[in-house]
Amino acid sequence: MQRDDLLRFIGPPPSPSVWWPVLAGVLVAVGALWCGAVIVWTLPPERLRNIPLLRNLHAHLLRRRFSRTIRQTTQAYQGRALTPAQAGAAYSRALRSFLYLRTGIRAQYLHLPELADGELADAVPLLAALHDVQFNQQTCTDVAALGNSAEELIRRWN
Repeated sequence: MQRDDLLRFIGPPPSPSVWWPVLAGVLVAVGALWCGAVIVWTLPPERLRNIPLLRNLHAHLLRRRFSRTIRQTTQAYQGRALTPAQAGAAYSRALRSFLYLRTGIRAQYLHLPELADGELADAVPLLAALHDVQFNQQTCTDVAALGNSAEELIRRWN
């Protein structure tokens, strides 16, 4: 065989696929979105309440989370896993935590008269009924109805 005959089998290297730059772009975009999501996920609630694009999403997620907590407490109470006092305490804790995260007012640490003077006045009658269920063993209040009222308050809170 002559040398010229062998050179016809040697050619240029294969060209790279068009998909490699596309894959690199997708990986960079996914990495940037992940970093952005981590930053947003770890922002404090008061910052989330002030960012216009995230304000409504944050409010929706809070409503969903605390409504689910109230529903689970109602189911546990109806399944006799909780006493009325325990259910009242759980409702009160969930409602006060929701109010704090939604408004920034430290509702967990305030007494009912202090709450009645501020923007949380709409929640005071329900919190008073929950306080009565939690600490008054002679009360005849329907605890499951209080749970439904707490869930409704969370759903309609601005």
